[in-house]
Amino acid sequence: MRARTTVAAAISTALAISLTACGEGSDSGSDGKAASVGIAMPTKTSQRWINDGQNMVDELKGFGYTTTLKYADNDPKNQVAQVEAMIDSGVDALVIASVNGKVFNNVLEKAKAADVAVISYDRLILGTPNVDYYATFDNVKVGTIQADYISEGLGLVNGSGKGPFTVELFAGSPDDNNTKYFYEAAMEVLEPYIQSGDLIVRSGETELNEITTLRWDGPTAEKRMNKLLDAEYSDQDIDAVLSPYDGMSLGIIKALKAHGYGTAAKPLPLVTGQDAEVPSIKAIMDGDQSQTVYKDTRELALVTAYMVNSVVHGKKPALNDTRTYDNGKKVVPAYLLEPVGVDKANYEQVLVDSGYIKKSDLK
Repeated sequence: MRARTTVAAAISTALAISLTACGEGSDSGSDGKAASVGIAMPTKTSQRWINDGQNMVDELKGFGYTTTLKYADNDPKNQVAQVEAMIDSGVDALVIASVNGKVFNNVLEKAKAADVAVISYDRLILGTPNVDYYATFDNVKVGTIQADYISEGLGLVNGSGKGPFTVELFAGSPDDNNTKYFYEAAMEVLEPYIQSGDLIVRSGETELNEITTLRWDGPTAEKRMNKLLDAEYSDQDIDAVLSPYDGMSLGIIKALKAHGYGTAAKPLPLVTGQDAEVPSIKAIMDGDQSQTVYKDTRELALVTAYMVNSVVHGKKPALNDTRTYDNGKKVVPAYLLEPVGVDKANYEQVLVDSGYIKKSDLK
């Protein structure tokens, strides 16, 4: 209820439209039958995406819609086939959190021909004009929060730190459009310190194409961290690691511990993250991971459900960004939600008190 109330207030100007649509028969498609929505999620390897899928089902059920939920096992071809099957089954709308945002052009031409509305969920679908709307978090702010945590934690902002400090940079999957937004925003904060010499990237790997991590994979991040430590940090400790996602952060921490970090004599560096997943919150409680970025996916599902309900009834949904997200064929109108930085000082207030994570799950 907290999430529903928060978002309802944030988009109050549009709720009248959505609720009017409900009164006009929110549970019916153009043929008078119960409207149906296809939900395509990328993977079950992350609890975050499992929650997203269930949240979408629950919110759309509240509008009276039937749903088909599919997970693609991080396989782009599999996801395209799933989306095509949903179109063939006669869904009225699609909600797609893409594995690879660049592979949907042909199948979404089919969606357009069938008059199926398409909403890109959290990850922007690229290279096609057949995306109607985008529901996500402020991806620029995510990168800024992560980089600010490093610069403030090292004392660079107020000059209290005794640098120079060492840092290594990690980025997300190269086929996820969010990756560049996280990276560019983080580098806007960190680059001046790198240029001044207050931050040193000993590997020299600072360009996006040098630091991406396919499928946001934790073991892949762990492997790269091991290589960096072996090659660059045999004679000096590392002070910070920019990690864009919790699953990667845990892999990075595993590599650090294998190299002797995590003791009083050799403390772990600052390690950022994203998604506030339970294993990472436990790691924050234990002092291993430093920070994560909380994105309330309950709110994202609610906003997306309102979007679906609007477009199915020919209404314009609530939007707060119509300039930022160019997918190469069009600027996709979007609704952006606010991410929140979380660390040991505020995780209980932000995550537990809000009901996002049960206290019992953190034991």
